[in-house]
Amino acid sequence: MISLHRSCFLNNTGISGSSSPFSYKLKKLPPASVKVTALGPNRDRNSSVLIENNNNPLKEIKEDDTSSVADVDPNPTVTGEDRDLYYDAAATDDQLVTPWSLSVASGYSLLRDPHHNKGLAFNEKERDSYYLRGLLPPTVISQELQVKKMMYSIRQYQVPLQKYMAMMDLQELNERLFYKLLIDNVEELLPVVYTPTVGEACQKYGSIFRRPQGLFISLKEKGKIHEVLRNWPQRDIQVIVVTDGERILGLGDLGCQGMGIPIGKLSLYTALGGVRPSACLPVTIDVGTNNEQLLNDEFYIGLRRRRATGQEYAELMHEFMSAVKQNYGEKVLIQFEDFANHNAFDLLAKYGTTHLVFNDDIQGTASVVLAGLVAALKVVGGTLADHRFLFLGAGEAGTGIAELIALEISKQTNMPLEEARKKISLVDSKGLIVKSRIDSLQHFKKPWAHDHEPIKKLVDAVNGIKPTVLIGTSGVGRTFTKEVVEAMAALNEKPIIFSLSNPTSQSECTAEEAYTWSEGRAIFASGSPFDPVEYKGRVFVPGQANNAYIFPGLGLGLIMSGAIRVHDDMLLAASEALAAQVTQENFDKGLIYPPFRNIRKISAHIAASVAAKAYELGLATRQPQPKDLVKYAEHCMYNPAYQSYR
Repeated sequence: MISLHRSCFLNNTGISGSSSPFSYKLKKLPPASVKVTALGPNRDRNSSVLIENNNNPLKEIKEDDTSSVADVDPNPTVTGEDRDLYYDAAATDDQLVTPWSLSVASGYSLLRDPHHNKGLAFNEKERDSYYLRGLLPPTVISQELQVKKMMYSIRQYQVPLQKYMAMMDLQELNERLFYKLLIDNVEELLPVVYTPTVGEACQKYGSIFRRPQGLFISLKEKGKIHEVLRNWPQRDIQVIVVTDGERILGLGDLGCQGMGIPIGKLSLYTALGGVRPSACLPVTIDVGTNNEQLLNDEFYIGLRRRRATGQEYAELMHEFMSAVKQNYGEKVLIQFEDFANHNAFDLLAKYGTTHLVFNDDIQGTASVVLAGLVAALKVVGGTLADHRFLFLGAGEAGTGIAELIALEISKQTNMPLEEARKKISLVDSKGLIVKSRIDSLQHFKKPWAHDHEPIKKLVDAVNGIKPTVLIGTSGVGRTFTKEVVEAMAALNEKPIIFSLSNPTSQSECTAEEAYTWSEGRAIFASGSPFDPVEYKGRVFVPGQANNAYIFPGLGLGLIMSGAIRVHDDMLLAASEALAAQVTQENFDKGLIYPPFRNIRKISAHIAASVAAKAYELGLATRQPQPKDLVKYAEHCMYNPAYQSYR
């Protein structure tokens, strides 16, 4: 018998009565030990057990109730799909199972549990039930007032990094308030929790690091990655964002300090796409760094060695990918983030047929840019096949965008893909990519080597190719010079100019430069946000081709359909769904992307389109298909509003 004399939390998300796609039927579970830890003096009155599940985080069982711990079904059935590897892959059918663990907590601990803390929003009854009297000031306020207070505090900071740190502190203190704040003020706070501020946060991550928010897997853990993954407290993981830190935004090799990227991305998966925070896992693979400044920095938190390459690197990544599948099953989405070109393409090709993988730099950027182009056609006219495209930058983003454009042209016109590619030209650091350079090109650049004389300068390529669309993915700031933009404006009545490199300092040109040098005729979008620009009495609102439009909705669509692979047609479906959300009112303001304030609605439509394509392609495992996928997506989204504790 277990004697309980204080409030207790059963910390496990596996007990649920929900029929949402975020819950599972448990088949093979290992025997779990019941752990009781006393955190203070015993009490004999008002003892309670609090059982956590997805829909009712804290369900109280009083000691004097007819129910007790013994009444909890030791073999619970959770509606949804079968998932053999939910707990331990070594579990056997004849083992006795207790699918929860038990620990005793005080009200003081509750206030330090970010998943359940409500701060001053705990009501009078909750303060009595969970030993919070005296630990909080007497006032009780609403979550809405907490949001207002936090926004007031954050706006007092003048330095963006200070705002970022304040948001991260809030996430570690009160998870639901963090997401409520971000959702309600997404246009203002998105640049704080992600680009451009996250770039500076990564550069200084060693100095500002306080508590781990993800898993650090280094070469020291080789041979042990399966066990390392099991150290993470949550078991029902649905999305992993992983980086090796070699190419963080446009900032280069930041090694272990690239962890800020997976943390930021997964915050957006929850805030913008509605994926449960407990289902998200940020991971950094630390194989060293070639950044001498970091290696000599006393505050650097990663391995102090040069980067591993070749077989040593490949073996670590393969162990990681295998361990993820063994721990979480084949329907966990693995998003590769900010890997260098030579690894990014190889990893996507190697694991794209065996895992549910997605590279945001290659595929996410491509999808959001294609959406902007499809929307821009409503302003400039014509079809994609009627236009000529010139890229500055031939890495992951540039070639990924180019390929998706070619796929869409081929789909629309039944043109062979090789012919569609001829409408797209790329310029790298050595000039225009042409056939005469084929032997020296990396494999991912070779499809873009066309018959053309060599050209070194971008402005000469503009005048020679005569593009209608100019796209920058070079990671080098101010490369769209006045001469280049004026050449585009001379060739086109409405030149389409996308300056996509991040952060803002690396943008190929600013919004003001694009509008001024084109005499207000450019259709402009950027990777990082720019303020509205006034030119000759007219205000232009620059669009932001932010991947956050795509990947949260894409991820939600994959999860709610139970998809087992990512297909190019899903990316095209996501692009078309995003472009369809741009209204005439948006066009009138010069926008080719919808406002971020509607992002959850946008994500639901993208998720529905992606899920529909998964069912159409036979890649969905969650049956039967919901009749209204948009409503189903909205129903599946995480709601950060506080729940009442009984």
